[in-house]
Amino acid sequence: MACAKVPLDELHVTEPSGTQGKERTLPALHPDRKEERCFLTYKPPPEDGTPALVEEFLELAQFISEDLEWLLALPHDKFWCQVVFDESLQRCLDSYLRNAPRGLDPSGLSSAPAVADMQRNLHRSVFMVFLRMATHKESKEHFITPAVFAEIIYNNFLFDIPKILDLCVLFGKGNSQLLHKMIENIFTQQPSYYGDLNETIPSIIQVFDMVLEKCGIQSDDAGASQPLKLNANRCLTPMTMPEEEFADLVLYICDTCTTIHSFLDIFPEACSSFKQHNFLYRLSSFYEMAVPELEKAVKKRNFNESLQADMWRRVAHSSKKMVEIAHLLLQHTCLQPILEGSESMPSCVEDLLQNFTAFLQEKRFLADYDEEFPIADDVSLLQQAFPHLDDTRTSYLLQGVQSAWESVGKKRNFPSTFPSANHSVEAKSKSGRDTTASQKEEVRVREELRGAEAMIITPHKGDNGAVCTVSAGELESLLFHIRELLPDLGEGFILACLEEYGYNSELVINNILEDKLSPSLDKLDRAMARPEKKEPLEVLSSRSNAFDDDEFDVFHRDRVDMSRVWRGRRQGESVRAMLDDKQHIEEQRARYQAYQTVVDEIPVTSDPSGDRDNAFALEDYEDEYDDTYDINQIGANDLDEEDELLNRRPFTTPQVLRMGKQVQEVEEFEEDEEDKDESVKRDHFVQDPAVLRERAEARRAAMQSRKGYRPPPQSHVVGGPKGQGQSQETVVDRRRKEMNKTRGANHNRRAMADRKRNKGMIPS
Repeated sequence: MACAKVPLDELHVTEPSGTQGKERTLPALHPDRKEERCFLTYKPPPEDGTPALVEEFLELAQFISEDLEWLLALPHDKFWCQVVFDESLQRCLDSYLRNAPRGLDPSGLSSAPAVADMQRNLHRSVFMVFLRMATHKESKEHFITPAVFAEIIYNNFLFDIPKILDLCVLFGKGNSQLLHKMIENIFTQQPSYYGDLNETIPSIIQVFDMVLEKCGIQSDDAGASQPLKLNANRCLTPMTMPEEEFADLVLYICDTCTTIHSFLDIFPEACSSFKQHNFLYRLSSFYEMAVPELEKAVKKRNFNESLQADMWRRVAHSSKKMVEIAHLLLQHTCLQPILEGSESMPSCVEDLLQNFTAFLQEKRFLADYDEEFPIADDVSLLQQAFPHLDDTRTSYLLQGVQSAWESVGKKRNFPSTFPSANHSVEAKSKSGRDTTASQKEEVRVREELRGAEAMIITPHKGDNGAVCTVSAGELESLLFHIRELLPDLGEGFILACLEEYGYNSELVINNILEDKLSPSLDKLDRAMARPEKKEPLEVLSSRSNAFDDDEFDVFHRDRVDMSRVWRGRRQGESVRAMLDDKQHIEEQRARYQAYQTVVDEIPVTSDPSGDRDNAFALEDYEDEYDDTYDINQIGANDLDEEDELLNRRPFTTPQVLRMGKQVQEVEEFEEDEEDKDESVKRDHFVQDPAVLRERAEARRAAMQSRKGYRPPPQSHVVGGPKGQGQSQETVVDRRRKEMNKTRGANHNRRAMADRKRNKGMIPS
């Protein structure tokens, strides 16, 4: 029997064999331990709901479900023997992954409840089998060595990249966290799957190129790498290709985009691999070239009404998924590291701006991306997280976004200022982008398209049963898309239909084309115009403000003194205007005119009251005259004669106002004056030059001793006459001179030239 706490790859079991029941010991993972059981391949439910086909499907699904329940009930060692060595089981699981209905596939689940219940049970059983296959440790007693587990699932093709993609698109709804742990364990235990993913991404890019080739569109990359084919002019276009081929092409694009989006949404670690292959640029280029052509073909070709509605729903779904794929790639490779404050923040900021700048040439893609995920919010986040961001670059980017909206015929109000820092960062860190309540509900409706059980889009209703409203921009977008498909309808009729069906444009188009409108809408005129907007009520009459009825109240005054209104800081008057203003002279004129009239006598009129004392009140002073100092001649001895005034200190021009020549003359004059003063003390006897040289030498030696200068030792290079021999000092000095003579003079020109060039003194 099995031993406890031994990995399955090292476990050996003893069991009887043969008719005689002899015991033998085998490894736990051995082909002889596999049970003989044939698993049937899966077939999808019938679309038309024929009773015979429905009965056949129920019987087949019952067999498969019972076999899978039996498989899940096996012990650990038996389960892995069956999984590894039973090829029919792998064929059964592969058939379900390939043929199970996707989100937009038509099926008969809604018409037959028994079929829906059976499909739901089978769906759960398949998911549980794959979940157990991706687990290498079920308990402490039942586990497989991680290295051996990686070899088993990789070498036996229990999992591969196509299977993982199908698992995401089929079981992603409601199981995203569990599926993420499952795929993460597979990639962690076996890193070779990353290499397989890198080899799969070029195949996905080739799918885009193949679709463009089918549509008669040649991408820039394909045209640069491959020569033009001879029959290129005869290729089909979406307007000319057969109806069945066009439907298959749209279905192929829808399935591819939905699968990639589900995989990146559940396993974001794969976004870096897609980024390495420049997938984002190829995706935006494909969107710009293919989506408008497909929409044009769906609107203008004469399809069956039901087929046309289905094609339009798939094209709209594909375009939305491509925009969301682009956002997932930017979110997990650029925005998330910025929010987390990683060391690579500057490179992530630059990468995000480069991607947005590359989108500028893809006008349609940029407008649709900005409608779902406003680029202004991301730019605001960058400005808050990275203050050194170039404002010119961001303004150019936002102007390009606005130009993209205008080029595709849409209008949108772009905010002049960004949201506050706290609000934007909190919203970004929680959900990756700012979403209102209606947008969250819209995201929930979009996610219902994933999974095997989400088959149709349900109306968008609130909790109280009333239809939820949308923003003005979203409403204009819905009107634009519906009028492109049905131009004969009036905007008023389309608005009524949107309100009736919860602003679900696909459902409105489908009901109009199939003539399944509600009775209330059938009574309306289909050419009804859009109702005019009601003017807002006058609020000026009830306006209350602290500045009412002041001199600047434009609501109550017809004229305002504009000279007292200016923008920014008020600039002062110019100097010339101030000097030309003579208003102050006019103000002082009346004052000085009063001094022009001199009156010696003032006539005094008799006061009617008879009060003469008040009339002569100014002349009441009768004190004796003081003549004490009348005999003094005040100012008689002052130097007031002309000659005496000139004897004072002569006038001297200030030094600041002197001219250059005048300054020199004054200085020479002052020096001459000083020489004259000192000439009295000087002796005009010419002294001996030798004495003057000795005095100068003494002064120089004293100055050098004060500065601490030590004179060089006396040199004895000259020596004595030839033939008489030289002293030891002369020989040493001559040898020293011979050794050091290259330091000066002209013996080291190259070294000095290099030194000057290194210091920049000579241009190199």
